[in-house]
Amino acid sequence: MFDYLVVGAGFAGSVVAERLARGYGKNILLIDRRNHIAGNAFDHYNQHGILVHRYGPHIFHTNSEQVFNYLSQFTSWRCYEHRVLASVDGQLVPVPINRTTVNRLYNLNLTSEDEVEEFFAARAEPRSSVKTSEDVVVSKVGRLLYEKLFRNYTRKQWGKDPSELDAQVTARIPVRTNDDDRYFTDRYQAMPKFGYTRMFENMLDHPNIKIQLGCEYRDVMKEAKYREVIFTGPVDEFFDFRFGELPYRSLRFEHETLDQEFLQPVAVVNYPNDHSYTRITEFKYLTGQAHRQTSIVYEYPAAQGDPYYPVPTPENGSLYKKYAELADKHDKVRFVGRLATYRYYNMDQVVAQALTVCKQIVAAPEFVPAAKAAAAAVGKSLVARPAFAG
Repeated sequence: MFDYLVVGAGFAGSVVAERLARGYGKNILLIDRRNHIAGNAFDHYNQHGILVHRYGPHIFHTNSEQVFNYLSQFTSWRCYEHRVLASVDGQLVPVPINRTTVNRLYNLNLTSEDEVEEFFAARAEPRSSVKTSEDVVVSKVGRLLYEKLFRNYTRKQWGKDPSELDAQVTARIPVRTNDDDRYFTDRYQAMPKFGYTRMFENMLDHPNIKIQLGCEYRDVMKEAKYREVIFTGPVDEFFDFRFGELPYRSLRFEHETLDQEFLQPVAVVNYPNDHSYTRITEFKYLTGQAHRQTSIVYEYPAAQGDPYYPVPTPENGSLYKKYAELADKHDKVRFVGRLATYRYYNMDQVVAQALTVCKQIVAAPEFVPAAKAAAAAVGKSLVARPAFAG
């Protein structure tokens, strides 16, 4: 008899499994239909000995001290600030848009933030109501930058025009008036020193956690004995698509190793207007690995395949609410993570959500810790290793 069956060995499922096992002595059966742990963050050494991310680049960043401290129990860190360039009009320009982007694309020499603000203000198209992704960009920087950097990239990525997507898609991307070319500005920006998979292995290294991979959860739910379920898969699938399928965008990856030390000047180069792929990632920038060759991956958005990104439209939001109402009524199943709650979460947000769900579980009147020292164990486990330790 297991206390919890946890479906999905990505961030959401692994954090819940670790907390309930290590913090409260619960017996956990953690399963995944893939043949590995770590979900989409899974990384491995390819046949050339280069550490690559199988499912595209995963860049860790967070402003949450709690999340960073929690993960620091299971990994040392490598300092890394992510930078992205976009190939536009035959040149590479920083993304998000900053002063350098403007100067290069318009052949200008703006030197102050005030000048850049005035430049944007002169080209912005004010909107009485900002509802779509197009509204967000055009109202900030005008139509030309929108066409050059956002519109076609968004069409490729989502299979929809930005005018059809909720504002949240492009609202996530800042517009800067200085020369800061970092993609993120979070307090903590780092990569697991030995990779994500090693971090997950350390996280799940506990005698109370049994891991079963390459299996379907419906088969396990029929055969295994457990008290409750933590489900991190697609919520519409769990309910047999009762109201129809929730749309997702998928990705197809083409990995390649080149016989040269580096290909690009930065880890990621976006291609908003050229090619059928959206971007090329070069992994050695992320990992810091020294190797005479370099490995890259091309990303091709797709309508079919593994679900990666919930498609943020009002219609899809309404459909999800129907499934959320079913989920709320299911007292023996908790739904956690991006797919189970149909939200586009960053990795740190998934970790934060999973930690919150654990607090809710242990705060329930019917919850019985397996050991009297559970509370003390949780407090000790949240003491971080030194940040960015070797």
